[in-house]
Amino acid sequence: MTHHISYYHAHLYYTDEQSLAAARELAAQAEQRFTLRVGRFHQQPVGPHPLWSCQLSFLPEEFGRIIPWLALNRGSLDIFVHAGTGDDLFDHTQGVMWLGNSHTLNLAAFASE
Repeated sequence: MTHHISYYHAHLYYTDEQSLAAARELAAQAEQRFTLRVGRFHQQPVGPHPLWSCQLSFLPEEFGRIIPWLALNRGSLDIFVHAGTGDDLFDHTQGVMWLGNSHTLNLAAFASE
């Protein structure tokens, strides 16, 4: 199967009120600087994500601007970045990178695909 990247997601991971505040601030700064969409700030694990998270969505053309900026400005937040090809299992296993520490995803959500 040939994959085409339609978008990227950068999931900001946080675990408590202090890191949630840091994630909100980072997302607000990113939203001011770049063309991207900030998702909901979840305070529980959602989907394959093992920690609380917020999703930043952006086009492939923005990758080279956004990812280096996140790498330099993430503070102590871990960020899971993945491609969006329409194949969720591939996107969350093969098309990934981590800024900071990596975490084990719950891939059971993709078992039926």
